[in-house]
Amino acid sequence: MGNSNFIDHVRLYCRSGNGGAGGLSFRREKHVPLGGPDGGNGGRGGHVILKGSSQLWTLLHLRYRKHVFADNGQNGSGHGSSGSDGKDIILEVPLGTVARDTETGEVIFEITADGEERILAKGGRGGLGNSNFATSTNQAPRYAQPGEPGVDQQNILELKLLADVGLVGFPNAGKSTLLSVVSAAKPEIADYPFTTLVPNLGVVSYRDHKSFVMADIPGIIEGAADGKGLGLRFLRHIERNSILLFMVPADADDIAGEYEILLAELRKYNPELLDKRRLLAISKSDMLDDEMIEEMKALLPEGVSALFISSVVNQGITELKDEIWKAINS
Repeated sequence: MGNSNFIDHVRLYCRSGNGGAGGLSFRREKHVPLGGPDGGNGGRGGHVILKGSSQLWTLLHLRYRKHVFADNGQNGSGHGSSGSDGKDIILEVPLGTVARDTETGEVIFEITADGEERILAKGGRGGLGNSNFATSTNQAPRYAQPGEPGVDQQNILELKLLADVGLVGFPNAGKSTLLSVVSAAKPEIADYPFTTLVPNLGVVSYRDHKSFVMADIPGIIEGAADGKGLGLRFLRHIERNSILLFMVPADADDIAGEYEILLAELRKYNPELLDKRRLLAISKSDMLDDEMIEEMKALLPEGVSALFISSVVNQGITELKDEIWKAINS
């Protein structure tokens, strides 16, 4: 996914269709001078529907579609003819799309399965024709129901990436380099902070034709949970990852300290994130010799499995994939 093509936040104005009015009609036939009511029902107004698609990874196709209008239902008519339903508008979205109310920010629903359909804006019900109101004491009702109006609403669609592993680390920790080595993804890589401005996904091949999905999340900075840096724009993507792979470079002043800062930001954003399985990779370890690695092991944070890796020279990559696969399936 290129930077210009990854859109994970759009605002939509939706209008569902109005329901058609019920028919007000009576039988008028040559040999039936006092025919009864025969007004048909009005058709339902069209819905605005979101449908999950595993073939989509971005909301780019909705970026410029600001207004979505469904069709109105048709009115009922004589001879018991019901009006046709208004045509639904079906918008395909990536898995992990969350629909929110614009005013309250409340989550309406989340699309998580391929082919899953959820109504975003419900069409109005069609009105009943006068044939529905005939009784023994009122055999010729001269009224029918109007159709219900559709709804006008604004919604926010947000995308939370679905991945098995999410890479978490400060800018320039080597996350994009790792993703480019273990998968076919081609994220932008350079020796300066915030090279990655949007999440990147890569499918990582494993033993015996198995695979898992890894997401490179833009780098965290201290205060990200409060909106600093790229802030909440990327933290929400971490919510949908099964495992969090923390990455701290070997030349960091305090590896355990950086790890604790990353944990603190996740805790502040959503404490439930700390319930996920965690691994720690010490990147850029090709600059360390065996003696230095042994000395640094005593300084690593407790309670998390740690591996020394180097994406450049392929050091520890196989072992890392083994640990990830074990964590995914444990």
